Amino acid sequence: MPSHLQLQTAVPNPETAQRIAETLVQERLAACVQTVGPIQSTYRWEGKVETATEYLLLVKTTAAHRDAVIERARELHPYEVPEIIATEISGGLPAYLNWIAESV
Repeated sequence: MPSHLQLQTAVPNPETAQRIAETLVQERLAACVQTVGPIQSTYRWEGKVETATEYLLLVKTTAAHRDAVIERARELHPYEVPEIIATEISGGLPAYLNWIAESV
């Protein structure tokens, strides 16, 4: 069974979330992208503590597509230094994991 990943990135608005989600799925880099939010993020940027309303994207893909997903999400992302992180999926419903692999 291929190795599966969930990548996440936070974006500033629903329009950006939809554009990135549709692009990743249409280009078969992701099987599914879920949008969660709005969420509130608090972070340090350029020496100041900032707070922003954002939308979190949860991207389901395979390890083989990791670098391509990161690169494409970066190209589409409006932030100078976006959060784009990947977490390995260590288990799950086999049929769902197979669906991810077949969809990308």
